[in-house]
Amino acid sequence: MPQVLAIASLVLFVLLVVAFATVLRRAARVVAVIRVDETYRRDGAALADRVVAVIGAGAQRIDRVRRRSDAPSALADVLPELLEALGALGVEAEAMAPPAALATARARIAEEIDRAARATETIQHGCAMLGDGTGRLRAVEGETSVKRGYLNLLHAREALASHAEGLRSGRTEAGGWYSDRPPTS
Repeated sequence: MPQVLAIASLVLFVLLVVAFATVLRRAARVVAVIRVDETYRRDGAALADRVVAVIGAGAQRIDRVRRRSDAPSALADVLPELLEALGALGVEAEAMAPPAALATARARIAEEIDRAARATETIQHGCAMLGDGTGRLRAVEGETSVKRGYLNLLHAREALASHAEGLRSGRTEAGGWYSDRPPTS
């Protein structure tokens, strides 16, 4: 009888060790997935914050032209630098490898960077029209292009700021008026 009790105790001990090892292995997998998600969230939010800062710096100068405080030629050095910075940040966004749960976050960040680049090109087009001085209609079209591009640039900046906030807060999707999700009320 004492031998049966010792063998039963030993078998129970081995089963407990196996169960404990299984729980630890599964917990380690969960922690690894969470670590990968958090790393991507942190890196994605940092990238979005850098893009917001780049857009903000350019938007200040563009706003002065939009309000006619500066001549369109004042943006001759700003717009190419802004396009170059947005292009580099877009490449960086595309190079990020998100976990499956956050694949749409990377796509949205890349889309907003592309939107900001297109807005900058629209502003360049408007400045070119304003600078050639060929007529009132071209000047009106140029002013409209600058204003439209400026507003699209601001919208891209706000969307990226919202995405960064969503990534930091743990949401999979950053919601807002620009998203495809139905409004939550």
